[in-house]
Amino acid sequence: MAALRPQPRFPEPDTEPFWEATKRHELTYQTCNACSEVIFYPRAHCTRCGSRDTTQRVSKGQGMVYTFSVIMQSRHPAFSSLGPYAVAYVDLDEGFRIMSNVMGVADPTKDIRCGMRVKLRWEDQGEGHISLPMFEPA
Repeated sequence: MAALRPQPRFPEPDTEPFWEATKRHELTYQTCNACSEVIFYPRAHCTRCGSRDTTQRVSKGQGMVYTFSVIMQSRHPAFSSLGPYAVAYVDLDEGFRIMSNVMGVADPTKDIRCGMRVKLRWEDQGEGHISLPMFEPA
């Protein structure tokens, strides 16, 4: 088995529910019950009004590439065998932005563009570990 990507450290009260949801292949985000703000990354309060009254929701996992960069070389064991790979900000249709990877392309230097539609795919990190939300062309 390939080396695991770096994992979050628990207990972590703000993000642990998010990471637990990834084990079920659910990409979650929050909305504020006081002002309707979409909140991501996970936290204990609304970023607009400060309310702690939030609801966790599940994204459909569809969006578009806002911007990206191609990593040509990495010495970390979990990334060294990937060759060039794309790190991207993806704007989800629900109104939040996530940093992730765009996978499933032959050449990330040529096959990815800003504005490109993408869909969620999961990369499992092994038995009992989190799964990572990744994206591929839609």
